[in-house]
Amino acid sequence: MSIIQEFKEFAIKGNMMDLAIGVIIGGAFGKIIDSLVKDIIMPLISVITGGGVDFTQKFIVLGDNPNNLQSLAELTKAGVNVLTYGNFLTIFINFIILAWVVFLMVKVMNRMRKQEEAAPAAPAATPEDIQLLREIRDSLKK
Repeated sequence: MSIIQEFKEFAIKGNMMDLAIGVIIGGAFGKIIDSLVKDIIMPLISVITGGGVDFTQKFIVLGDNPNNLQSLAELTKAGVNVLTYGNFLTIFINFIILAWVVFLMVKVMNRMRKQEEAAPAAPAATPEDIQLLREIRDSLKK
């Protein structure tokens, strides 16, 4: 079997297509979740906390600051060594909120799935020939 034929069989298999579709949908879903956190949840948290959720301007100057620069942009542009712990905190808080939203969504989906599974299916009617065979069996026992 040629390598082209093997690759063709590999590419056409259902598992690879399922994976590709999952990656594409996952990427789009990630954008939706990111927008939900950034555009809806974070502004609400900012209102609740008084706007104190953005820590990106929190930093510690680690090197010499001969010009006594105060903003992070100026320090970075001047090449001063700066520990930007605020940016890490902001990204970490965003991650925690994002993970919480995804957890809640999965929890809702699992609850919906369990409700569908829990709905009892109507018992299938016994086929007529099986019922007849049971009656014959019962009469033979007597």
